[in-house]
Amino acid sequence: MNTITKGVDLVLRLVITFAFAVLVACVIWQVFSRYVLESPSTVTDEMARFLFIWVALLGGAYTLGQRRHLAIDLLPQVTSGNVRLTVNAAIILAIATFAALVMIYGGVDLVNRTLSTGQVSPALRLPMGLVYIAIPFSGICILYYCLTFLADLFRSGRGPNDQEGTPKAGGPLD
Repeated sequence: MNTITKGVDLVLRLVITFAFAVLVACVIWQVFSRYVLESPSTVTDEMARFLFIWVALLGGAYTLGQRRHLAIDLLPQVTSGNVRLTVNAAIILAIATFAALVMIYGGVDLVNRTLSTGQVSPALRLPMGLVYIAIPFSGICILYYCLTFLADLFRSGRGPNDQEGTPKAGGPLD
């Protein structure tokens, strides 16, 4: 599973880096064309907006996978043993449920509805379903990371917000 996780991390990192580089180039061109050429580009404006959506959603999934996502970890910090294990499992399951129901199930429904109506973007003429597919794709990545967190939690007691060297929850035999 560690090899798969490294592969998922690498793919996300590459996609985010590429999308962010193109996003920056679009914004720079947009500013240049608007203020220097006095003829703003509608294509780069729309492309930057869509790339921002992808970078934000994939960046959130990647950040969660790196255990650096913003979290309020008061309960896991003040509990220990099996209570801490249960709290961490509940947190992971809540995130996984959101990813599965809202992002994957709802996202796939949104993509299908948008593609079936034939909605396209005004400037690029892209099917909007291609833009919205970032939602279920990110949800799949988040769900994958949650499954690895659950496995790690029950194997080693390491919660989703525990960094290396952090006191761990009690194991299943505690």
